Amino acid sequence: MPTVTRRERLRYWFDGTMAKGTPALVGWLAVVLVTMVLFFGLGTWALVPRTGELADAGFFKTLWLTFVRIMDPGAIGSDDTSNVAFVGMMLLATLGGILVFSALVGVIATGLDNKLVELRKGRSRVIERDHTILLGWSEQVFIMLSELIEANESEKRAAVAILADKDKVEMEDEIRERISDTKSTKVICRTGNLLNPYDLEIANPDEARSIIVVPANGEESDNEVIKTLLALSHRSERRGQSYNVVATVNDSLSMGAARLAGGSGTYIVDADDVTSRLVVQTALQSGLSAIYTDLFDFGGDEMYLTEEPRLVGASFGQSLFAYETSSVLGMRLANGRTVLNPPPDTRIAEGDQLIVIAEDDSAIRLGSRPPGINEEAILRPQPRTPTPIRVLVMGWNERAALIVEQLDSYLAPESAIHIAARQPTAQDELDKVKPNLKNTSVMLADADITERGFLERVDFSMYEHVIVLTYNHIELQAADSQTLVTLLHLRDLARRRGEDYSVVSEMRDDHNRELAQATQADDFIVSGKLISLLMTQLSENPHLNPVFTNLLDPEGSEIYLKPVVDYVRPDMRTDFYTVVESARRQGQIAIGYRIQARSTEPDAGIVLNPDKREHVRFTPDDKVIVLAED
Repeated sequence: MPTVTRRERLRYWFDGTMAKGTPALVGWLAVVLVTMVLFFGLGTWALVPRTGELADAGFFKTLWLTFVRIMDPGAIGSDDTSNVAFVGMMLLATLGGILVFSALVGVIATGLDNKLVELRKGRSRVIERDHTILLGWSEQVFIMLSELIEANESEKRAAVAILADKDKVEMEDEIRERISDTKSTKVICRTGNLLNPYDLEIANPDEARSIIVVPANGEESDNEVIKTLLALSHRSERRGQSYNVVATVNDSLSMGAARLAGGSGTYIVDADDVTSRLVVQTALQSGLSAIYTDLFDFGGDEMYLTEEPRLVGASFGQSLFAYETSSVLGMRLANGRTVLNPPPDTRIAEGDQLIVIAEDDSAIRLGSRPPGINEEAILRPQPRTPTPIRVLVMGWNERAALIVEQLDSYLAPESAIHIAARQPTAQDELDKVKPNLKNTSVMLADADITERGFLERVDFSMYEHVIVLTYNHIELQAADSQTLVTLLHLRDLARRRGEDYSVVSEMRDDHNRELAQATQADDFIVSGKLISLLMTQLSENPHLNPVFTNLLDPEGSEIYLKPVVDYVRPDMRTDFYTVVESARRQGQIAIGYRIQARSTEPDAGIVLNPDKREHVRFTPDDKVIVLAED
């Protein structure tokens, strides 16, 4: 091994100190400054004649005079030029001072620039408490952030931290473009690798109220979510306490791995399952998507849990009339079990909480004694025999087979599902689910659903419902464009032929949904938006997870829009207390109504959680929104 010289050691030590950055450079300049003061001060003291300004100057005054000339180049202009040696020495000191301070300005400027670059990288730790963290970046960030801003509007100091593998400044610019006013919510963007447990520390998850894992775009989205959950789980194990985490997977097959990766405290949303259920329920009941959007977002009425001591001992049926401006859906029992639409004679025990729909938690107040029920207005539903129907599904994606299975569980025996799509794997996927179908027959036709010639050959009059699915194997905007073209043709054909059938369509971009309003489709399911709304609700209210699960489960009570003539007489002024009582007698809960004459308005004519004291004159075409088992 070659011998290390003293010079090499000295240079190695010097390089090490210089690598420490701006503070080290400033320190070295300070050393140079002190050295210059001593050098020129001692030189002046020892070599310059004691005349002029130096006539009565001692050693320390000589050092001071030297220091002043180094620090202030203008000071040399007032010197007595009779002592030429002194002036020459001070001139050299002044020039040295100019060099030192020029270097100092450069060092400080470079240091500030480096600091700004470091800040732009977004690597500093978030020092917030009780904040919400969004991990990842996609279009869904803007939906989630908008909802969190709405939810935090009543809070004075709220914060949302976004950690993603994206430039901090780019994130901030995009947020400013899409969300102009964050109200009382502080938005902090940071850059980091979500798969690195140490980078997760930047967002300060230990002090966070909740964490949302934002699903990425692309085929590897589920794998990225699972890896992020593993990184969070690794941190929570070291912490000894689990986080409140909400994540989603696009493929139902990934649910098991995601649950294992997330552990306790993690809520996993099965996007395929939720979206397919919403598509099916909305296809069979026009207007349902507007109801779910209202329940999922923070803009209108929301679901809350409330404990009401004054109702302890009362029956659940009595609680339906206890609130004037809130609607009761069910109960969260003291043992933690959630029950929607329990039997009316169920007694409310101490520790039980009511699940209510209200405009805000401050609006949940017991009302006065309800007025008498208008018995004359109450009607009994006419028995209806389920009849077979035909449903046309146009397009194909990974949810299509699941949608077929869901349709089969809702439709009457001998119903038919016809599918028109151009997807090579469609037949194989259908063959896998056909053995599970009990009520329907399925037929697949290979076709381009945007081709006018094909659409004109289809007899749409034989179908009661049409579902237009968006293709997921092509780019987002291209897929939505195909859907828009298909919807335009459908409405044109329906108008020309005088045909009447409901149309529900999937859209991948909410902006395209606004464009699609011109096609006059009955409902649009923007899967990304609804999943984002649901995830945000669960992050703010994790106790509502079983409520949403039960609402979307065909085995329990679900939301239905039923003819108003099943409950009250049309063309008669009726308060909503009477509607609630009529539904209660049928084992159902009335939570709103739909005015058919307003179905083309932005709210689709939906009135959710109405004031029960207000009187309404219904028409035979109107619907009552109920929570029922069938």
